[in-house]
Amino acid sequence: MIRDLVEILIHKKLVDEDEINKAREIEKKSGINIGQILLKKGLLHENDLLDCISEQYDIPSILKLEIHNIHSIVSKVPLKFIQKYRIIPFYVEDDLVKIAVFDPTQLHPIDEIRLMFADYQVEIYLALESEILKIIHNVFENQNDSKLATGITTEEGLEFLTELDDLRDSMDLANEAPIIKMVNLILSNAISDRASDIHIEPQEKELWVRYRVDGVLHKVLSPPKAIQNGILSRIKIMANLNIAENRLPQDGKIKIRFGGNDIDIRVSSLPTQFGERLVLRLLNKSEYDFNIENIGFEKNILDTYKKVIDEPNGIILITGPTGSGKTTTLYASLQKINDESRNIITVEDPVEYQINGISQVHARPKIGLSFAEGLRSILRQDPDVIMVGEIRDEETARVAIQSALTGHMVLSTLHTNDAPSSISRLLDMGIEPYLITATVRGVMAQRLLRVLCQKCRVKVKANAAHLKEISKYMEKPVSRKSKTKVEAIQIYEVGGCKECMNTGYKGRIGIYELMIIDEKMRSVILKNPSLDDVRNLAIKNGMKTLRESAILKVLSGITTMSEALRIT
Repeated sequence: MIRDLVEILIHKKLVDEDEINKAREIEKKSGINIGQILLKKGLLHENDLLDCISEQYDIPSILKLEIHNIHSIVSKVPLKFIQKYRIIPFYVEDDLVKIAVFDPTQLHPIDEIRLMFADYQVEIYLALESEILKIIHNVFENQNDSKLATGITTEEGLEFLTELDDLRDSMDLANEAPIIKMVNLILSNAISDRASDIHIEPQEKELWVRYRVDGVLHKVLSPPKAIQNGILSRIKIMANLNIAENRLPQDGKIKIRFGGNDIDIRVSSLPTQFGERLVLRLLNKSEYDFNIENIGFEKNILDTYKKVIDEPNGIILITGPTGSGKTTTLYASLQKINDESRNIITVEDPVEYQINGISQVHARPKIGLSFAEGLRSILRQDPDVIMVGEIRDEETARVAIQSALTGHMVLSTLHTNDAPSSISRLLDMGIEPYLITATVRGVMAQRLLRVLCQKCRVKVKANAAHLKEISKYMEKPVSRKSKTKVEAIQIYEVGGCKECMNTGYKGRIGIYELMIIDEKMRSVILKNPSLDDVRNLAIKNGMKTLRESAILKVLSGITTMSEALRIT
């Protein structure tokens, strides 16, 4: 006998009667099942709902669907049938097949699938919709469409939207062909356009899709608000996120293959006023060789930096804001010193790229594996070189310093605006000046400048404002009274062509500010100096500032004056 779901919910004390009555009113108006209403309102956990429905219909439930031998029967069930009814085989052994269903009231589809497997003993199980959708994506869709959609124009992508008029539920939308094609379009175009990030941002009346290309966001698409939940749910399914959870931030990962290259996509969700906001970080492993010679170092800085990273012990800090290329510099540094004679271990959050010959540890603060704890464990692994993803607190800083004092080379990052600020940051953390002077060998600040498109850049005369700025970093000031003619100094500005998507820029390059901790600097640090004291001495000792490095890139025709001033 089928029991009433509400009775079971009240008996188990999962929901109070007031909330039940409110949900019933919504059920009358919308026709949506009361269980789904309570789930969407956050009043009931999907695991509890599954248990209640299992008790209601006396059907066994299964929380985690483990796939077993189903590839042999994939062809027996049409994909459209699976997508429509959320009914899927997940286990086959001899003459037994186990079927997962989401809605046990769908008697006709259940009878149909029994007929499809008439030669088998069929067992029916209740499962979470999110679990069924994962199998749909991972097995059945990949079987029918193994490659990401490519060669689709934006106009074609917009045509897909006309097929969605009668679709309302986000669960249904997520697995409809037009939504799948739209998400594939967003991903494939982002990769083709060299985007580093995809932002999917719900607004009050529309949905924004923006790509970050060469460090700058560009709005590329505005799908209708009506399909927002479908697009978000589709991406969450691909990233193995909980599609029923839209109140808490989540993190996931997608792996795809595009144009013969493996692409890792890190997915972050964040609840906002108008819906969940997703940011997808694209990591194209084929684009990086981490050659320290090719990331923008000027020769004199490169030569000095190579000597510093080849020291047997000490700390080297790379500083800069998020997205300034610190991780790339760290990997390039490790690659430079990576050989069979050194034991190199890293602790990162997360591990973005794998480097052959280096042991990389993924920090997991939620389970107690913080940077500091990971660093302590690494020290028991007989390392020569250690890379710590970031020094965030005093504890990590002190363990890093202890590591350097005991004969290890430590590379890490700090979030500061320039190289001299790193000393102030360490002092603010509570690190004693004598420990800083005993361990820190050098600090390098960096930024990424957009590179002019070589096909469409335009040569122009430097104007008076530009000349005033340039003259600060030349041996002889440039003025109308000097022997150097104004016309002799020419720089480049943006043009615009198909090659650079009419932005005038294509790619980015690093600019660097390297501060060496020598005897003079150590004596100043021991006096607990101000930021200006450290900066003035560093410049006096020959440190080129980020602005100076950027101006040199302008004079070399690599970037524009406006870009140099924007970044520095």
